[in-house]
Amino acid sequence: MKVKFTILGEPEGKGRPRFRKTGPYVQTYTPDKTLSYENLIKIEYRRQCNDIKFPPDAQLDVRITAYYGIPKSKSKRVKALMAEKKIRPLKKPDADNVVKVFLDALNKVAFHDDVQVVDLQVRRFYSYDPRVVVTIQEAE
Repeated sequence: MKVKFTILGEPEGKGRPRFRKTGPYVQTYTPDKTLSYENLIKIEYRRQCNDIKFPPDAQLDVRITAYYGIPKSKSKRVKALMAEKKIRPLKKPDADNVVKVFLDALNKVAFHDDVQVVDLQVRRFYSYDPRVVVTIQEAE
């Protein structure tokens, strides 16, 4: 079994947890921007992949390809190199935060737990069409 879906727009990473004091206690919460991006991932996965859920004993291979927008401030030569994938992104969000937001969002949606992911690949490129393409399949 193999599924593939795309999230349109600039890639976003998992935001750091925030803390607030409520009386004598400290409460931890996820930032609103991260929650809304996770919800977008869930909705698009369900819409594009027909709500397929991998079995709990499946070993999964996840491939995430993040395409960052090409900055308008760059020269034509640099933009061309970025579009040809000869210059790759060295900017935020970094690869591990992109992985975290996707695996956390797909937990209990595409698979039972992200512990099932035994093979993981993240690739980052520039593109005039920013997006994130995710492929999930059973590992060989």
